[in-house]
Amino acid sequence: MTSQPERHAQPPRRAVLGTALGGAAAVALPGTAYAEEPMSSQRVAKSPWKLRDTMTTDSAWARFLRDQDLLWTRLPTLWYEGPFLGDGQLGSMIYQEPGANQIRFTVQHGRVQDHRPEFGSGWGTCRLPVGHLTLEPVGTITAVDWRLSLWNAELTGTVTTTAGTLTLAALIHDEVLAVRVKAAGGERATWTFHPEEAISPRKISEAPPADYTANPPWTTRAAADGTEQVLQPLTGGGQTATAHRRTGKDLLLSVGHSHPSDTAAEADSLRNLRRAKSYSALRERHIRWWHSFYRKSFVSFPDQRLQSFHWIQLYKVASASRAGGPVMATSGPWLEPTPWPAVWWNLNVQLEYWLIHGFNHPELDSLATTLRQNQEQLTANVPAAYRADSSGIGRSSDMFANRGVGRPGTGAETGDLTWALHNVWLSYRHSMDKSLLRDTIYPVLRRAINYYLHFLTPGSDGKLHLPSTLSPEYPVVPPQDTNYDLALIRWGCQTLIDSAELLGIDDELTPRWQEVLARLTPYPVDANGFMIGADTPYAQSHRHYSHLLMVYPLYLVNWDQPENRDLITKSVVHWHALTGAHRGYSYTGAASLYAMTGDGDTAITYLRKFFDPTTRYPCRPNTHYTEAGPVIETPLSASQSLHDMFCQSWGGVIRVFPAVPTAWADLTLHNFRTQGAFLVSAVRKAGTTRFIRVRSLAGEPLKLRHGLTGRLTAVLDDGTPARTRDLGDGTLAIDLPRGREVLVHTGSRPDLSIAPVAVSEPGPAWGLP
Repeated sequence: MTSQPERHAQPPRRAVLGTALGGAAAVALPGTAYAEEPMSSQRVAKSPWKLRDTMTTDSAWARFLRDQDLLWTRLPTLWYEGPFLGDGQLGSMIYQEPGANQIRFTVQHGRVQDHRPEFGSGWGTCRLPVGHLTLEPVGTITAVDWRLSLWNAELTGTVTTTAGTLTLAALIHDEVLAVRVKAAGGERATWTFHPEEAISPRKISEAPPADYTANPPWTTRAAADGTEQVLQPLTGGGQTATAHRRTGKDLLLSVGHSHPSDTAAEADSLRNLRRAKSYSALRERHIRWWHSFYRKSFVSFPDQRLQSFHWIQLYKVASASRAGGPVMATSGPWLEPTPWPAVWWNLNVQLEYWLIHGFNHPELDSLATTLRQNQEQLTANVPAAYRADSSGIGRSSDMFANRGVGRPGTGAETGDLTWALHNVWLSYRHSMDKSLLRDTIYPVLRRAINYYLHFLTPGSDGKLHLPSTLSPEYPVVPPQDTNYDLALIRWGCQTLIDSAELLGIDDELTPRWQEVLARLTPYPVDANGFMIGADTPYAQSHRHYSHLLMVYPLYLVNWDQPENRDLITKSVVHWHALTGAHRGYSYTGAASLYAMTGDGDTAITYLRKFFDPTTRYPCRPNTHYTEAGPVIETPLSASQSLHDMFCQSWGGVIRVFPAVPTAWADLTLHNFRTQGAFLVSAVRKAGTTRFIRVRSLAGEPLKLRHGLTGRLTAVLDDGTPARTRDLGDGTLAIDLPRGREVLVHTGSRPDLSIAPVAVSEPGPAWGLP
């Protein structure tokens, strides 16, 4: 075994917090026009400029998103074939009732779980099924014609039977599932709600624990207004209540869940129905929310099937998550039989949330709110001897982060909380919301790193070593120095040092964090690149890329360090050279890794493997994904792989169009959110970047790797020249105050239109078209 050179023991300071990136201005290179003096008058616009955004009207958005809709001309028979609806809590998938001439609308809810932690997250605090509705026609179903409208977040269409036609519309809003069905000919719509046993979906893969007691049976109750309720008490306390009411053509249903209260769920579900009133009234509020939601950002590129997929993922994550709501479980709010009916913290939850940043939707971040609200539980998760100053979380938990974590030295998986905090740090970096740093990241990360510090010990080489820990799901446990944990320790210590400086905290632990960065053992590497850990090569196919975390997404070892490029390349090549265990996110991870290197053609080649039906675990017809059960994170991470091709902002530098595939000559970004809280708009035509507009939301230092060639113009939104400095390597530092915008281009002023690009790679719609 060999080790990475010592010079990489401390990551560059610029890789952690944006406030440390301003630094001294670089000297202008000879022959450039980027000295500190104002630009020449020939390069200054005579009047302010403005983007011409063609996506400002409802009709423009409706036309564009209609081309991204999912379509069905065949009745879906499986959950991963059918339409799906959700509002961040309540979720429904629509497909044929197995073995019956009926259509199933599943009814599941992200807050419905058991409350018996003594049985673990698989059985005791798992997500619990609620039930399903069936739409039962008179005649035999012969055809369907359905459209899932992204713009309206609504399923519409017809069901043709031997007796006539059913015309349906369905949506979910404010925790109410609303369906309207109109019957024609000899048809009529009959609805039945089927409660499901409140037992872990994990029963498909194993028997309950020996001393497990089943939850009591449900009871039903009818109200005078025609509302029916199904009440499900729980052995561990609490209750689930499902209320539904049919009025004319409309059926409305809502789910409430309470704990420890045994009655509050009943009132919640009834209150939701009263607030809904009718399908039309609910729809009015619903489409108003979604139409405002989509306008926050825009992206268009010429591959029709991937473009549609990308917009469907935005619809999906907004259907599955809202800030303040439950953190996404492995299946989101669409629970189906699965061995994973909980929240998984060793990769799944991290990948689920990456795409919300570039899409400019911080309001979807339920992960950050989950960690903020459950800090006491994170403390309780570590062994009692360490609770005074440490926090952690085990591999899987309920929505309250309830799962103990093992000790380093026992081969336990210990780094998952620190990795989840990197996601929250990304939320901070994309918003520059100092309260998020002060109230959540700093205190929780301080305790997560403290847990590691209890176990770091000096070796005979004078370096600090970490005893045996697990690299998530790799079958061989290193005797010490697992790369997954070394990367997280380095990132965590540097982030704490920079955060303390930013927050004005004189932390007594700062010298210790500095010592760890100086003395922590280098990453174990061998001739094939990064190892799993000390004396443990990457020697068998593995779906996770946890041993490469220092490269992606932490970027501690990155492509801007020429001395590390060979190490990065051979590590990624070797990871994928050992085949057999790769899964969907193995391909999306490789795509993002190659995007970091600027190789868009290789990145898209790996990403397309996820959509190749000849692979063992491809993307499914409705863009969902399954292995032994539903797993929501992989398609969402595929959208992040696309973001990594379009715009990156690690290391304090915004990189515009860093890894666009050669075949995609045209591309439009608008209000793409980056670290530093910038909104980037850029247009690429005929393979050339035409302009970049950057708006600063926080006044952070702006470093722009623009990809433009020729004499640059950088002009502020009032028509005055921007103060700029050429930093070399195609990177421009621009003084951009908070709330201001800068336009960067070459040559004469280009067409500043934001508009969809023409499709050059046609493809079928998602669904069953």
